[in-house]
Amino acid sequence: MKILRISGKNLASLAGEFAVDFESGPLATTGLFAISGPTGAGKSTLLDALCLALYDATPRMLKRAGSQLPDVGGDTVSALDPRTLLRRGAAEAWAEVDFVGSDDGRYRARWSVRRSYGKPGGALQPAKMSLHRLPELAPIGGTKTEVAAEIVQRIGLSFEQFTRAVLLAQNEFSAFLKTDENERGELLETLTGTTIYSEISRRAFERYKLEQQRTQVLQAKLADVAPLTPSERAQLDLERSAADAAREALDSRHALLEQQLRWHQELDKLGRGQAQAEEALAAANGERAAAAERRQRLATLEAVQPARPLAVEVQRLEAERRQAHSSVAKLEGELAAALELRRTSSAEVDAAIARL
Repeated sequence: MKILRISGKNLASLAGEFAVDFESGPLATTGLFAISGPTGAGKSTLLDALCLALYDATPRMLKRAGSQLPDVGGDTVSALDPRTLLRRGAAEAWAEVDFVGSDDGRYRARWSVRRSYGKPGGALQPAKMSLHRLPELAPIGGTKTEVAAEIVQRIGLSFEQFTRAVLLAQNEFSAFLKTDENERGELLETLTGTTIYSEISRRAFERYKLEQQRTQVLQAKLADVAPLTPSERAQLDLERSAADAAREALDSRHALLEQQLRWHQELDKLGRGQAQAEEALAAANGERAAAAERRQRLATLEAVQPARPLAVEVQRLEAERRQAHSSVAKLEGELAAALELRRTSSAEVDAAIARL
């Protein structure tokens, strides 16, 4: 359980509304703090609000005698009644506690009381309790008795256990130490969640009893076994010596066989390597034979390689010859055309002269 917030209104010495939020401000990061103040400042009232919201009771009620106290309108109320914490002159009071339960759920428990007609002089009405799941405020339980049972179930502690371990009233720590051993152990297990250790202890004791019974059975059987005579022991020693010698001989034979096995394994490995090498050699010879023609062509090419520049020169000269032949043919055509032009021109000149 973890307390998240305590709030209330018009309880004992605290007039109006008040709240202590353990999830905000300095308290959110403080592991240990003290509630201090002068007498009557409301220190105990904060703890009253915590217990009222959770259990409809407070530790200070336990210290009062079962007498009657005067109330407004001439009525009386029991000194053990938690409604007496309603501040004098107030028409209503309430206490709320937000907490994380043992199931890791977040809850809000509320206790409230009011006077009839909402007036300070009205008669005290029965106190009410409610429990809601946070943050959706889903109600849990209906009647006051059901709500109280649901709260105890989610906290995991009764009011007596809560006030003895979680909320120790002034000078009450010694009472916790003096409680019955079983009750104190049960309470500490509930607080620390270590019930598993009780189960482990129980099972360990059961296992101890079982093993103890088995030991007794073995001891009974051992008592029925007669010890060996000296001659029987000597005979067993001889048999053990013979067995040791036979074992040593077998070990030597085993070592020799292991060595021979390794030799055979190495021989098989070498044989496989030789076969693979022979296959590779045959494949290489086949490739060499297949490449004989290509080698011959390569040799021929290498032999004529020195004449390659001469062949290139012949090709160049042949190209020049063809180009020169083409040029001669072209010039011959041009010459024939020029001669024809000359002949035509001469004829025209002769004709012109004749006309003159």
